Amino acid sequence: MSSDSSIDFIEPETEALPLDGWHRARGGRMVAFAGYWLPIQYEGILAEHLWTRENAGLFDVSHMGQLKLSGENVAAELEKLLPGDIIGLAPGKVRYSLLLDEDGGILDDLMVTNRGDHLFLIVNGATKWDDIAHLREHLPDEIVLNHLDEHALLALQGPKAADALVRLGLTPAMPGAPAVDALSFMEAAPYHWGDRPLGVSRSGYTGEDGYEISVRAEDVAVLADALCDQPEVKPIGLGARDSLRLEAGLPLYGHDLHPGVSVIAAGLGFAVPKRRRLEGGFIGADRVQQELAEGAPTRRVGLAVEGRLPAREGAVIYAGSSQVGTVTSGGFAPSLGAPIAMGWVDAAHAAPGTPLEIEVRGKRLAATVALMPFVPHRYVRKGTAQ
Repeated sequence: MSSDSSIDFIEPETEALPLDGWHRARGGRMVAFAGYWLPIQYEGILAEHLWTRENAGLFDVSHMGQLKLSGENVAAELEKLLPGDIIGLAPGKVRYSLLLDEDGGILDDLMVTNRGDHLFLIVNGATKWDDIAHLREHLPDEIVLNHLDEHALLALQGPKAADALVRLGLTPAMPGAPAVDALSFMEAAPYHWGDRPLGVSRSGYTGEDGYEISVRAEDVAVLADALCDQPEVKPIGLGARDSLRLEAGLPLYGHDLHPGVSVIAAGLGFAVPKRRRLEGGFIGADRVQQELAEGAPTRRVGLAVEGRLPAREGAVIYAGSSQVGTVTSGGFAPSLGAPIAMGWVDAAHAAPGTPLEIEVRGKRLAATVALMPFVPHRYVRKGTAQ
């Protein structure tokens, strides 16, 4: 694993995904992640990171779980498990949400899309089997859950992603659906690429404009080839995906988020709208409502680290002689030319501008609590120039 990534790649059993041979043929250095072989890099994490910020990068995220939920009152039933507004999610819209346990701890973070006749969920690869079991346990039998395990998932990210995707000539698969470049951030629609069906959302996890594309596994290699034939697009590995999301201030499940932490402490209160805050009625609501009223004892924060030495996951954070937190993600930020980190600290030391120290290799590095994102998001929203 490259020293520029906070991802842990130790997995006991490893499976090949549909693009495994495609990655290897293109020189991808493969590592085991979330139970699957995936490329950590091709030509190097720094180069791939900067290419994505300036052009468009193609990421294979087929390890993630793609789930279809259907049945009468499916949105209302899912709201009993998620703190988000699923009933109010309009067709063609995408929403970030979370699965919580009874104590309000985070079991996973996920994306929900209203596809009209069903809800479509994308969950993290390392937790998808537990998520499926949790959903099956808590949803009524009338709700049908299908795991779309014969589909792959690509993420095309970067300021030139739309230029490249438009050139493929996708056509809307339903009346009234927008052209793919007319989608705004967190919107989705079905398309046809020739006779191949695609599910496309304008979303991603790099902080850049871009798309996530659900495609049948049998079609993914030809689609990946067609995208990488565009001059703006190169294949990008997990190492750069990690450094991009860290610069964007986006938490990584299993590192920055886990069942021991809560929604409000994690700074994800935006995912709990006013109606859900007032009504509750979802698993873990008591803790969410309590921390909204009283505050959380710890907080997820960004950290700007002085010097050139990066602080890695597990490094201890100090205020004077007192241990006040732990780094959960960290590395060198290529876009900034400096090390950054994310961590959990006691609430008393979480205000932006608070000076702290991080112990790295027996030395104390000066650090400052920083506002996130470290690099501004560049999502294309309604009313912005495209």
